[in-house]
Amino acid sequence: MQKIKTFTEQEFSWPHDFYSDGTNCGLRTGRPDLGWIYSKTPAHAAGVYTTNRFCAAPTKLTKQLITQNQLLQCVLMNSVIANSFTGAQGVAAVQAEQQAVATKLGIAPELVGVASTGLIGAYLPLHKITQGITQLELTKKTTVTRAVLTTDTHPKTCCVTIKIAGQPCTITGFAKGSGMIHPKMATMLAFITTDAAIEAATLQSLLSELTTSTFNQITVDGDTSTNDMVVTLANGASKTPLLTPTSPDFANFKAAYHHVLKSLAQQIAADGEGATKLVEANVASAKTAAEAQAVAKAVVGSNLVKAALFGADPNWGRIISTLGATSASFSPDKIDLSLNGHLLIQQSQPLSFDKELVSQSLQKDKVYINLELHAGQASGQAWGCDLTYDYVKINASYSS
Repeated sequence: MQKIKTFTEQEFSWPHDFYSDGTNCGLRTGRPDLGWIYSKTPAHAAGVYTTNRFCAAPTKLTKQLITQNQLLQCVLMNSVIANSFTGAQGVAAVQAEQQAVATKLGIAPELVGVASTGLIGAYLPLHKITQGITQLELTKKTTVTRAVLTTDTHPKTCCVTIKIAGQPCTITGFAKGSGMIHPKMATMLAFITTDAAIEAATLQSLLSELTTSTFNQITVDGDTSTNDMVVTLANGASKTPLLTPTSPDFANFKAAYHHVLKSLAQQIAADGEGATKLVEANVASAKTAAEAQAVAKAVVGSNLVKAALFGADPNWGRIISTLGATSASFSPDKIDLSLNGHLLIQQSQPLSFDKELVSQSLQKDKVYINLELHAGQASGQAWGCDLTYDYVKINASYSS
């Protein structure tokens, strides 16, 4: 497998012929709240979207565009206001945004996607949005990564390069998400761009497959929002050969693409509202991969587990209880459990351990929970965070 070169946030760069910008249009004070990403040519597009039945107007429009045309050239995005549960007025606002961008860039409206995040039920001040669109430029700035933030403490970014037929190819992504995170594909948005040449159908298949083990395996608070969306654009500007499932470099591209999705998902989990640590659950020897993933997500999603980890309390009974409440196949007499490498349960027998030593390990900014079910050969992972006092403070006054 080809080595993936990963760049830091400071080294973040767009693939060939991708541009972006961000500005403040007055939705909030002091930082960007409107931005876009743009491809010099129409790009093959793929997306996955919220399963919430109150799908927001911008998410619904973008899903429709990608499903029908499999092409996008620009995505406009804003924070602060989700434009969700806004009825006909919300739909009209999205269409007006789409047209304003198309007019400015000289492209067809159906090549313009829209994404929003923020407060549900509030109407977009369209005059501010359209004025902001006139301020946006085609630059290589990364300001757009901050324009989508709500309660996030920082942007989530990932940029990698690989070689396809000996030529460099770049995959760059960014995401936002901090609260209302419990995808089934929460106010979670992610955008991935690449200059690889790949058909939309192949890209969609990859995104749908890899989302199940990345974005769908994170949880912060168990709430699925109305605006979730992950969109990938591939414009082929690297001039590398068209990637198909039988291409020699397809596996390398898939691995790099998975790396980007997984990195963004983990960064979202680690930046959960009020969080102090990232929690990773690894489930091994499960009967099926689906059961392994379900158990892992249940463990990182348990409020009792999350609260114990915030307090650095090695209360393994909460993990065992959560496991027992799942429908996974396993024998209650054959479970192994480790916390940060410390074996606490073996063959369902509690072991003696140094509580102070384990507690100290749980004070780190990353916690690993490892479960062996001894029921099969499948494995799964999920990511979450601890539950802190600040989570309640943030969400007790979100709309005010």
